[in-house]
Formats: sequence, structure tokens, C-alpha cells
Amino acid sequence: MPDWLRRPLGKASELSWVQRIIKQRNIHTICEEGRCPNRAECYAQGTATFLLMGPVCTRSCAFCQVDKGHAPMPLDPDEPQKVAEAVKLLGLRYVVLTSVARDDLTDGGSEWFVATMEAIRQNNPQTEIEVLTADFWGGQGGGDPSELQAQRIATVVAAQPACYNHNVETVRRLQGTVRRGAKYDRSLDVLRIVKKLDPTIPTKSGLMLGHGETEAEIIETLHDLREIECDRLTLGQYMRPSLAHLPVQKYWTPAEFERFGAIAKEMGFSHVRSGPLVRSSYHAGERD
Repeated sequence: MPDWLRRPLGKASELSWVQRIIKQRNIHTICEEGRCPNRAECYAQGTATFLLMGPVCTRSCAFCQVDKGHAPMPLDPDEPQKVAEAVKLLGLRYVVLTSVARDDLTDGGSEWFVATMEAIRQNNPQTEIEVLTADFWGGQGGGDPSELQAQRIATVVAAQPACYNHNVETVRRLQGTVRRGAKYDRSLDVLRIVKKLDPTIPTKSGLMLGHGETEAEIIETLHDLREIECDRLTLGQYMRPSLAHLPVQKYWTPAEFERFGAIAKEMGFSHVRSGPLVRSSYHAGERD
């Protein structure tokens, strides 16, 4: 692994404080479940990205560390309140809510996002909330999948998040290999629907580079995102969680990430984070 991908562990006392708040409530963060390389930095700053609806995903993306391959957990009816309590104890002014994909649920989990947002606002009225959702495709409920997707997205949009994030994760050519069960155009549709429903809500997406994409394909993806008026962008390096996951095809250098970030800003993205260790929620509450 290149030297630029190595990070200090951080102070054990600062890490344990956040971990204790999370574990005492039996809630989850993508920081831990996804083994985010920035969790030491974020915990030291008293921040975390909450993973709703349990730690087991119904999808099987080949790059992701999150648990998969067996039945997901039943929803904890107290989870929204537990997350709200953790937000208050951590003193968060900006919080990111994400989730595993829950294709087993009738609404794909859209109403659970809203319930958690409402609980946070009751306890922390000044806290801004960003959501990072799955594509809300398929699952239970019957009916036309595209109509169901639009309805579920509309449920979350109506709750007025500060930002709506959905990651395309990789370029069009590599979707089938990297994101099993997901589709490139389906992900673009998520962001397109959000803008159609409420143009005032900023939209955001991100890519993990290193799966074998070319520079031309990266730039093409950025163009596709700008065509649907995506406002914010994250670009980071894929780091193989284990030997059971996809191998890294290329480590892009910090200079290359800086150049991609400059290209994105020239295209009109209002908020860009581009660097080897950047992840979807990294410094999410900051503005350029």
C-alpha cells in the first residue's frame, strides 16, 4: 500500500468515547462496519456517520466490507431515538444518515430515514441532516419498480434533508463487477428524481477509484453527474478490505486526485472532495 494511504491511529481515549456511545445503544456506524480509514480522525472530532436498519445488507457489492449474505436483522423500534441521543451526546451540528440496502422491506427503508430525521430534530433542532440512501429499487410491495423507487425517494425528499447523497461508486463499464444488484442509470435516476421533486436540495455522489477505470471514463462519469445537476462530489481511493473482495487495480496518486478535483470544479460542482482517503461523508458539513 502506498505511503499516502497510511494514517495515524488517533488517541485511544477519543476513539473509545465515541465507540462507547455507539455500542451502549446497540446502533451502528458505517465508520466501523465499513472500516473507514478516516474513523480515527472523525471520532477525534466527535463525528460519525450512522448506519441505519442494522449491519446486514441485502445487496452483495464486491468492494464493500458491510456484512451480507444472510438474513438482515429486524428493525429496532428504538433506533431512531437512540441515534438522536447519540447525536446530542456527540454535539453534532451536521450528521450523515446512511443505511444498508433493505430490499426485504416494503418501502425499502425510506420511512425509517424519515423517522430518524424526525427524532434527531426533536432532540437537536439546530442539527443539519444529510442522507446517503440506497437506490430504493425493487424489494417488496408490488407494482412498477420505477414508480416504487420514485415514491420512496419522494418520502425522504419531503423530510427536507440538508443534502441528498447517492453514490454511483464506479464508472458505467464496471458497474456489474463492482456493484452487484445496482445499475448505473438507476443510480443517476435517484439524483435526477430528487432534483425534479425539489431543486433546492443539494445532491451529491461519489466514486471509489482503483477498480480499473480509465481517466476518460472518470471524466465521462463526472459529465453524466453534472448533466443531472448533481451539486457535490467525492472521489476516493478503493482500498481492498480483505482477500475476499475485489483486488485494487490501480492506486491513483494524490496529484491525480487533485487534478480530478480541479476538473470537477471547472465542470460546476459546488462542493468537491477529491483525495485518496476521501469517503462519502468526509468533512460533509464543510463548504468550499
